[in-house]
Amino acid sequence: MARPDTAEAGTGVEALAALSFQTRIAQVYQRRLAAAIEGYSAATDAANRAWIVTARPLTPIEALGEAVSYWTDFTQRSLLFWDTLRQRGNDWLAHEAAGKPPLIAFDYEIVTDARGFERPANYALVHIAAPLDRPTDPDKRPYVIIDPRAGHGPGIGGFKVDSEVGVALRAGHPVYMVIFFPEPVPGQTLADVAWAEAEFLRVVRERHPTRGKPVIVGNCQGGWAAILIGALEPQGAGPIVMNGAPMSYWAGNDAENPMRYAGGLLGGSWPALLASDLGGGRFDGAYLVENFELLNPANTYFGKTYNLFAKIDTEAPRYLAFERWWGGYFLMNREEIGWIVDNLFVGNRLASGRAEWAPGKAFDLRAIRSPIILFASLGDNITPPQQAFNWVADLYPTTEDLKANGQVIVGLMHESVGHLGIFVSGSVARREHSQIVDLLDYIEHLPPGLYGMKVEEQRVDGAVSYDAVLREVRVEDLQKLQRYSRKDEVPFAAVERVSRLNAAAYESCVHPVIEALVRPETAPLLRALHPLRARRWALSDLNPFLAPVGAWAELVRAHRVRRDEAGPLTAIEHRVAAGIMAGWDLYRGLRDAVAENLFYAVYGTMSLTSSAASPGLPATGSGRAEATLDGDAGRIDEGGFTEAAVRAGILVSRLGRQRRVSTFKRIRALVGRDVGLLAMPIEEAARVVRQQASIVEQDPDQALAALPNLVPSADERSRLLDILRRLKSHLELEPAQRALMPRLEELLGSAPEPELAPERDHASAPAGRKAS
Repeated sequence: MARPDTAEAGTGVEALAALSFQTRIAQVYQRRLAAAIEGYSAATDAANRAWIVTARPLTPIEALGEAVSYWTDFTQRSLLFWDTLRQRGNDWLAHEAAGKPPLIAFDYEIVTDARGFERPANYALVHIAAPLDRPTDPDKRPYVIIDPRAGHGPGIGGFKVDSEVGVALRAGHPVYMVIFFPEPVPGQTLADVAWAEAEFLRVVRERHPTRGKPVIVGNCQGGWAAILIGALEPQGAGPIVMNGAPMSYWAGNDAENPMRYAGGLLGGSWPALLASDLGGGRFDGAYLVENFELLNPANTYFGKTYNLFAKIDTEAPRYLAFERWWGGYFLMNREEIGWIVDNLFVGNRLASGRAEWAPGKAFDLRAIRSPIILFASLGDNITPPQQAFNWVADLYPTTEDLKANGQVIVGLMHESVGHLGIFVSGSVARREHSQIVDLLDYIEHLPPGLYGMKVEEQRVDGAVSYDAVLREVRVEDLQKLQRYSRKDEVPFAAVERVSRLNAAAYESCVHPVIEALVRPETAPLLRALHPLRARRWALSDLNPFLAPVGAWAELVRAHRVRRDEAGPLTAIEHRVAAGIMAGWDLYRGLRDAVAENLFYAVYGTMSLTSSAASPGLPATGSGRAEATLDGDAGRIDEGGFTEAAVRAGILVSRLGRQRRVSTFKRIRALVGRDVGLLAMPIEEAARVVRQQASIVEQDPDQALAALPNLVPSADERSRLLDILRRLKSHLELEPAQRALMPRLEELLGSAPEPELAPERDHASAPAGRKAS
C-alpha cells in the first residue's frame, strides 16, 4: 500500500497535469474561434471588394434594361432550376424501381454472384467490356476494382469514361469490378464479404492464368476491403492500390478533420446499433451519406444548389448524373455496421492486428507481400492523408522493419482535390490514375522500401504529358503529416472503452425493447421518410404542384433571355451568395471548434487518469527482421547472371535521388530481355529483387566487392559490362552514379583465374543458381 504522502503527491501531480491540459484545450479553443471569425471577415471583405470592382454607374435607360434582362433571366433560371430538381426526383424513382443497378459508364456482364456461395454475400464480380477501338492486350494483367459500400451504391470507379476503369481499359488491361446489391443477405457478416471478394480474385486468376496476379484497386471503403483480401489471400493478390482509403481512423489534424471526433461525441458504436434496430436489423446507408454532407454545410445547403441555379444552362446534365449516384442509398446488416464501427471507426484495430474475422483469427496485414500504392489528398476532409498513411508506421515501426518484411509501399499525395474528386475527377484520372497504371508495370521490380511519388507535367510543342517520379523516404518521416507527434490520438483509446460500456448497456437494456417494437415490415416506411430520400420523391412527378413545371421549362428553353454577366444586379447576386457561403462556413468553424473542445475536454481528461496505451504498435517484428537480413547477407556470393545484373542496378540506382517511371521504361527497352527478369514469373523476379536489395542494404561495399563472384566467366562479365555501358550512354546518370561506373568496370574487367572457378562452385556457393 502506498504511503499517504506518496498517494497525495501522486494525486497532486495528476491534478496539475489535468489543469495544464485543460488550459491548453482552452487556448486552442480560443484560437479556433478567432480563426473562424477571421475567416468569415476575410470572405466577406473579398466579396465586397469584388462587388465594388464590378460596380459601375448606369443611365436610367441602362438601368431599366439591366433590370428587365436580369429579372427575366432570374425567373427563367428559377423555372429551369425547379425542373432540374423534378428530373432528379424522377431519376431517383426510376433508379429505385429498376433495383438500383450499378451506375457504370461501360457495358458489363456478371461473372460470379456471391449470393449463391456457401457463405453468401450480396456481392458480385462483373467483367467490363473492352471498347472496340482498344481491345484487351493479351500480355496485360487484369484489374479488379472494388467500389466503396459506404452508403452509396457501386459505380464510382467507372462513373465516367475518364475514370479508373477507363484508364485501365485504354492501357489494354482486362477490367473487372466488384459490385454489390441494395439488400444484404440475411446473416451476412464482413468476414463473408471478405471471403467472397477473395473468391472473386481466384476466379479472375483462373480466367487469366498467364498474365500475373490481378491488380486490386480499392476506393475509400473499398481500399480497406482490398487490404483484407491481401491479408486473407497473400499468395493470390497482385499490387494493391488504395485511393482515399481510411486505415488509421484516429489520425488527423486538429481544426481540419472533425469527423474523427464523431465516435466520441456520440458515445461510441451504440447509435449505429440503434439505427440498425430502427431499420428492422438493417442499417440505412443514408445515415452515412448524411454524415458526409454535414461536413460541409455550406456546399450541402447552399453552394451545390446555387451553382446549379447560377449555371442552369450548362450544369444540369453533370448535376443530374452525379445526383443519380449520390442518391442511391444501400443497406448493411446490423452485424456488418457493428463490426465496422467497433473495429475500425472507434476501435482502430486493423493495423494493430486486433480486427478478427473469426474468433481468435485476426487479419494479419504483415502477411501481405504485394506492393501497395496509397493515393490521398490534402484537400480530403473525409479520408485525410494521416488516415491513409499512418497505419504504415503502426504496422512497421521502422524503415528497416518494412524492408526486412520485403514490403514495397508507394505514397502519392494530391495537393487539393476533395474526397470524391479522387475517384470521379477527369483530370485526376488522366494525370494520377494513368501514372499509377504505368507504375504497376514497374513496382514489383522496386527494392523494398517506402517511396513518395510525384507526378510531373511536361509540355512539348503544346502537348501535355506526365511522368511519375519516385523518391525513397523513411517510415519515420510519416510523423510530419500530423501535429503533436500523434499524441492527440491518445484520448481515442478512452473513446473505445466508453464505447464498449455504452454498447453493452444498450444491448442489455434498449435493444430488446426496440427489436420488439419495430417490425421488419415497417422499416421500409421509416427509410422512405428519411430526409435525404424525402427531398427526392417529394420533388418529382409524384408532387402534383410540379406537374406544369416541365412544360413551362420547355417554353423557357425556347425563349431564353440571359442576363448581363457583368451587370450590377448580377454582381449583387454574387455578393449575396458569397455572404451566405461565408455565413455557413462561419457556422461550420464554430461548430467544429466546439466539438473538438468538448471531445478533448472529456476524453483528454479521461485519458490522463487512465492507463491507456499510446496509439500504434510496439516495435515488434525486429527479431524476424534481423533473421531475414542475416539470411540474405549469407547469400552474398550466391546467384548467377540475373542476380549480378540486378545487384549492379540496385548499387547504381541507390546513389540517385529519384527514380522515374519513364527511365524504367527506357531501361526495359534497352536491356530488359538481356537481364533475365522479364523472362521469370513475377513472384520469382520480385524475390530476386528483394534479396539483392537486402544484401545491398546490409553492406553496400561488401555487396559490390562480391559482385564478380556471381559472374565467374569472361563471357558473363562481358555481357554485364555491355549492359552497364549501354545504360551509361543512353541514360542521364547523376554524378554519384556516374562515379560508380569505373569501379564496376574495374571489378568486371578481367576474368578470374580458371583454377578458382571449380573451387568456388563447390565450396563457396553450393546452393547458388548459375546462369545457363
